[in-house]
Amino acid sequence: MKEKIKKAVEFIKEECDFKPKIGIILGTGLGRLAEEIEVEKVIPYSKIPNFPMPTVVTHEGKLIFGYVNKKKVCAFQGRFHYYEGYSMFEITLPVRVMKELGVEILIVSNASGGLNPLFSPGDIMIITDHINFLCDNPLRGLIDPDFGPRFPDMYNCYDKNLIKLAEEVALDLKISVKKGVYIAVMGPNLETAAEYRAFRILGADAVGMSTVPEVIVARQAGIKVIGFSVITDMGLPDALKPVNLVEILKVAKETEPKLTMLIKELIKRLNV
Repeated sequence: MKEKIKKAVEFIKEECDFKPKIGIILGTGLGRLAEEIEVEKVIPYSKIPNFPMPTVVTHEGKLIFGYVNKKKVCAFQGRFHYYEGYSMFEITLPVRVMKELGVEILIVSNASGGLNPLFSPGDIMIITDHINFLCDNPLRGLIDPDFGPRFPDMYNCYDKNLIKLAEEVALDLKISVKKGVYIAVMGPNLETAAEYRAFRILGADAVGMSTVPEVIVARQAGIKVIGFSVITDMGLPDALKPVNLVEILKVAKETEPKLTMLIKELIKRLNV
């Protein structure tokens, strides 16, 4: 594992002498941010040693280095999911690479189904906490202290100061945001009515199939995290309707400009 990370980092550093402090995983709802980056270098995943390629059509597979509001960032355009058949190591490899490049803050986004009846499609939810329902953990079997503590504390998993800053930015920009708990499931099927009901009872406000592995690794590595979910559809068990993937992607695309604006201003105000 260590050797694979080392080779990937060495290749990237040879291609681009850039030291970002902010890392971004451009999940659904944040793809448009790539267009806002003042690009220094783009490296396709296919060229990076040991990097897999996303199999989801909306995830392009590029590592972008550049500036957002004069702050140095590296943005991973395309993430890997457990349902694609990737291992937890492969899913979280970008975070390990970020750490070696000097990243201190990670911004993540995803599309999710709303469980909270007060939510609506098109809402942006700031993630305050998560529930790992993937039945796996990216730290399983990992005993090398160079990666971080074997039993990392998940206290302040989603950084409270960053959440507060995101709320202030949203208020200033007049962008309505929600806050809530994200539950990650294996997928790729969507949930049954009984599962939606169970997840709500557990305390989740939104459900999706990503994000949690990357966040766990980031916290082990000492990287601060801020996360956002775009609510694309509602999983209300007593008012469930068939899910239309086209409609989900339409909602995500319509929400992108707001989330992009929010992230750009958040980055501007980060003290890094």
